[in-house]
Amino acid sequence: MVKQAKAQRMLTHDQIWAALDRLAARAGLSPSGLAKRAGLDPTTFNKSKRVTTDGRERWPSTESIAKALAAAESSIEIFARLIDDDAGDGHTVPLLGFAQAGLGSAFDEKGFPSGKGWGEIALPNAEDSRAFALEISGNTLMPAYRDGDVILVSPGTPVRKGNRVVVKTKTGEAMVATLKRRTAKALELQSLDATQAERTLAAGDVAWVARIVWASQ
Repeated sequence: MVKQAKAQRMLTHDQIWAALDRLAARAGLSPSGLAKRAGLDPTTFNKSKRVTTDGRERWPSTESIAKALAAAESSIEIFARLIDDDAGDGHTVPLLGFAQAGLGSAFDEKGFPSGKGWGEIALPNAEDSRAFALEISGNTLMPAYRDGDVILVSPGTPVRKGNRVVVKTKTGEAMVATLKRRTAKALELQSLDATQAERTLAAGDVAWVARIVWASQ
């Protein structure tokens, strides 16, 4: 009788980091938000920290995982289940840092998330199946949005005058503004900082524009 050996499945770098993303999503936080709540450096769980500059995989420490579990009021048993690709907990949407939104590989030509670098987060009002979230970094969008705020962007929601929107230009620039006027030829935008001048973009220079429907404030 030949015994069939059951191969052991080795945990991968991507699985562990995906589980941390899911853990943050369960708590309604971004990965950096979870790190902050855990008392860690806010960049501890950032995408940029997961691979070294020379391409080597960087794994989270057991201490950082333990602190993240405590901050999320979770357990190692739950974390083990989150390692499974199918372990979800409610509706989540793709999450990316706003600073990375200008990268050419972050979105497809229609403005939908694509490529690597995306995490996930559980957010309310995500009725649009194509919705995604962006995490604000720095204070350039003050006073409307603070460092660490998360905005929910809905490509499927109609955009109207007065809405706050995310605009991506064909040159790769990503910006947040209030839509003042939209015509077949141009997009007129008002900065979230009332002291700043309005900006007009030619319609041909705009890759896509999508409405902000929620913010974690």
